[in-house]
Amino acid sequence: MSTVTEPPRPQVRTAADLGLPPNPPKAGPDDPPVAHVRTKLDRQLRAVLEHEPGTRAGTDPEHLHQLRVAIRRMRSVLKVSGGLLGPTAEEVRAELGWLGNALGEVRDFDVLIEHLREVVAEFETTDQLAARQLVARFVAQRGQAKRRMTRVLNSSRYATVLTMTAQLSRTAEVEPVESDVDVPAKREEVDLVGALKKPYRKLAKAVAALGENPPNDDLHALRIHGKRLRYAGELAKPAAPDKAAKQAIKVLVKAAERLQTVLGDHQDAVVAAERVRALAADVDPAVAFIAGRIVEREQLRCAVARSVWPEVVAEIDDAAAVLLRKR
Repeated sequence: MSTVTEPPRPQVRTAADLGLPPNPPKAGPDDPPVAHVRTKLDRQLRAVLEHEPGTRAGTDPEHLHQLRVAIRRMRSVLKVSGGLLGPTAEEVRAELGWLGNALGEVRDFDVLIEHLREVVAEFETTDQLAARQLVARFVAQRGQAKRRMTRVLNSSRYATVLTMTAQLSRTAEVEPVESDVDVPAKREEVDLVGALKKPYRKLAKAVAALGENPPNDDLHALRIHGKRLRYAGELAKPAAPDKAAKQAIKVLVKAAERLQTVLGDHQDAVVAAERVRALAADVDPAVAFIAGRIVEREQLRCAVARSVWPEVVAEIDDAAAVLLRKR
């Protein structure tokens, strides 16, 4: 009688495995900017380790969501820090980008499936069977994507990304290096609060370039600008020199977070409509009818988001004016 040998379970990584200190470091207003960068990297890397087991299990989509958020925040930190952490920082940032993209497919299905289940739950009883069949198509596709994601998490490339990020978070003393980013001669001269000007100006420039009825892709790009401003604000807040500056950053971050939410809802609706519409071409009439109803609702959802986002941008402008006027 033959036996089937199961593949070994992946080892659960800990902070100690990556050489991180037992307790997360802290940084305050009097600490140099590089300390804030290292502290943020350390914190987000621990978040990756915390949510990796749940991401592998796949029973609670929130674990994958939080893991991807931690990856995006680490990439934002590395972008803002310029050459402060040495020559490998940009390479690590690129690898984190690869990782985030590799995990994105399953996350997209999680968002889509959860939303569709909420939508079809309101449909009539006579439509429930067809609605479940439609959702089941996406559940099956998610299963395939989940297997691809697991291979990524089991790869040596993923392990290397974690190791390289941990090394950056532990590197206290490095010399600035030549890069495309302007790096002051001394780390103490880096102004993390003043550094908010760059992502804000990029967002403002993107808004100014939008027409009256901007394409979906342009609104998605605007969301990314808002997200980068938010993460830069989160990095700058602990380095704020006084309570007034800290409060101003808090308001700015909240406004950027709201823009991210509004335009994220718009993008989710766009993706849902596109995927459901594509699916409708290859299903029986009853399921196609459900697909049409869903697409109609997603189009309405897009319209609501489009009516709201300019107000949120105005909130960001007001908060930025208060924070950056004297810098």
